[in-house]
Amino acid sequence: MKLPQLTVADDLAGNPPGAGLIESTAVRGPSNAERLWSKLRRQPSEWDSYFAGLVGERRVGRELERLRSQGWRVLHGLPNGRGGDIDHLLIGAGGVFTVNTKRHPNAVVWVGDTMAKVNGGRPYPYAAAAKSEAAAARTVLELHCGFLVPVEPVLVFVDIESLDRAVTQYVVHIYEERQVSALGPLTGAFTPEEVEQIYAVARHRRAWLRA
Repeated sequence: MKLPQLTVADDLAGNPPGAGLIESTAVRGPSNAERLWSKLRRQPSEWDSYFAGLVGERRVGRELERLRSQGWRVLHGLPNGRGGDIDHLLIGAGGVFTVNTKRHPNAVVWVGDTMAKVNGGRPYPYAAAAKSEAAAARTVLELHCGFLVPVEPVLVFVDIESLDRAVTQYVVHIYEERQVSALGPLTGAFTPEEVEQIYAVARHRRAWLRA
């Protein structure tokens, strides 16, 4: 399916890490004065998790940006037509990866086939959500590229104390913040021409909003 000509308004290439959270808090979140007042009074806010998540996305975004020197294309805050966004998308000769960031300061994290546990607490569907996100991205990219575009899910944890994976967990790439550089040397999935075509589609806002 052919997309309309890319305009400045529809070009996602300039999105900073955390773009989705920045937009959400700008529209619906507290003002700077309200945030300061809450901190001074040491009152928790419903937006605390958003701001904590923004820190995580920015830090992982910086790590991904380093991969540009190895020929990778990086996008941040891609809108999802069903709501929410994709934190980061990495495109290169080594493949296409959706990157989901989770920040849990000083936590012990265990990740299974579909769920994750933080400090042994209730399960979170992190792995299942990452797989679903990658599958949705594949549908979008293949629709507009006209060739197969396998997309692999990545989960990156920030500020944690330790990370453990189930022995059966092999579908989702699971890293701590500084480990995403392991993706850099990967090659053999796409030609340079295919990389550029995938990137041209992925940076177009309308491709995602029509999903």
